[in-house]
Amino acid sequence: MILLDTHIWVWWVADEMRLTQTQLSEIEKNESTGIGISIISCWEIALLVEKKRLGFAIPVKEWITEALKYPGVVPLDITVDIAVDSVQLPDGFHKDPADRIIVATARAYNCSLLTNDESIVTYPHVKVIT
Repeated sequence: MILLDTHIWVWWVADEMRLTQTQLSEIEKNESTGIGISIISCWEIALLVEKKRLGFAIPVKEWITEALKYPGVVPLDITVDIAVDSVQLPDGFHKDPADRIIVATARAYNCSLLTNDESIVTYPHVKVIT
């Protein structure tokens, strides 16, 4: 299984050309084993829509519901272990709560995280695919 960062999930569903060939290949390769989406990504997308920093042709709840039906997608709940790890990440990871939970989720499931977020890419305590 792999885990998609929020922006990667949005780009994949929107079929945007911003995904690298490596990212597209990883998503396709993991359709049978699982493409994890942290539930915090649903919150983050709803927040971005509310702040008018992201928009869809359909209501955000409908977009999320449909995007969670994509092949191989597995919604990943925030467990107690993920919640605790997100506030105890080693080496001073930055303060964004969504990023902290996404990183903690990748660590909890011992899977690679697809992201373009430089603060995550350079963080040595999570496996990343760019």
